[in-house]
Amino acid sequence: MTTTTKSDALATRTRAVALAGVRGLALSLSMLPIAVLCFTLALVSVALIPIGIGLVTTPAILGGVREFADVRRRLAAEWCGIRIPSAYRPIPEDARPWTRTYALLRDPAVWRDLRWLLVDMTAGFLTALLPAVLLLYPVEGFAVAAGLWRVLADGNTYWYGFVPVTDQPSALGAGATAAVLLVAAYHLAPRLLAAHFKLTRAVLGASQGELAERVRVLTETRRDAVDTSAAELRRIERDLHDGAQARLVAMGMDLGTIEMLVDKDPAKAKQLLAQTRRSSADALTELRDLVRGIHPPVLAERGLGDAVRALVLRLPVATEVSVDLPGRADAPVESAAYFAVSEVLTNAVKHSGADRIRVDVHHADGMLRIAVTDNGKGGAVAGAGSGLSGIERRLGTFDGVLAVSSPVGGPTVVTMEIPCALS
Repeated sequence: MTTTTKSDALATRTRAVALAGVRGLALSLSMLPIAVLCFTLALVSVALIPIGIGLVTTPAILGGVREFADVRRRLAAEWCGIRIPSAYRPIPEDARPWTRTYALLRDPAVWRDLRWLLVDMTAGFLTALLPAVLLLYPVEGFAVAAGLWRVLADGNTYWYGFVPVTDQPSALGAGATAAVLLVAAYHLAPRLLAAHFKLTRAVLGASQGELAERVRVLTETRRDAVDTSAAELRRIERDLHDGAQARLVAMGMDLGTIEMLVDKDPAKAKQLLAQTRRSSADALTELRDLVRGIHPPVLAERGLGDAVRALVLRLPVATEVSVDLPGRADAPVESAAYFAVSEVLTNAVKHSGADRIRVDVHHADGMLRIAVTDNGKGGAVAGAGSGLSGIERRLGTFDGVLAVSSPVGGPTVVTMEIPCALS
């Protein structure tokens, strides 16, 4: 049993060493041309901003740099268990390229990515290549010891590392050196690959200041969520007190009066019974509306897509809905998205003057994305005091973002994104 366990551990360790070498070789060969290309294109694009060309090209190029950096973060986590935090600011979903360019250039994480590309082309390339060299270089040493030195030397001295090879004994010395290097590779290759990703983390990881800013934003959104929840509870209490509760009290008084009149004045008692029946129906309607405002039953039973479809059926404006959700998000995320869509649609109906609205709901790249487009007069602003600012705070609780594109004359596009996974 002990022998089997040791042999299994040895085999696992050997596979890890081989994987480190193969991954290091693949990483070094692929990352150098990509890093050089990304860095060159980014510099040229930023330099062309003053003449206008860079305003169009910069968002796509810097977005590609971010994707390249995210791939390296993912490889660090999958291959060596090294987590590299990121703190990118959201890119506004604005049709105007200069808005996106300005937002990207203001993001400190973008400039950190560019600095990382420089390191990745130099020190990063070497640290990724070393595990492969430690594994492959001993193969040459063994080949030299087996007689390849005669071809390589060709009557001269062939150097294998620091060993001069001129005859078979010196070739055996090269083979012994290769064996030592192979033992070193067995112990060092995985550590060298981890060192590469640690170097990447040192340059690419978010700084303490950025993470502190991120914590501050999340703290604010959490406080807003608590305040919103408290206000919602007060609204529910007020609606129950002024609506259904008042109707139920009135119904109780009417029933007491009916009890006294049923023998003395049956006609009046029948009239009060009819009034009480109407009051009970009104109270039931109010309770249903109240429950729908807390958490619509269709949302709990059938999910966000059908809940949005049911929502637009009550709108006085022609509305088209497109849903592409292969699963369901967590209930709090679905609820936040539903009420955000409801608020946006309400604003569109009240203020935009639109006669057509479109709602697109889909999930891609770990993001729930919702876009509400209307052909109204435009001019919507997600500023303080507007309904859109409340939606922004609601989404911020889940680390979501809201972007508004609403030029005067329309159309207005409100885009919401919430990071989430679907079941």
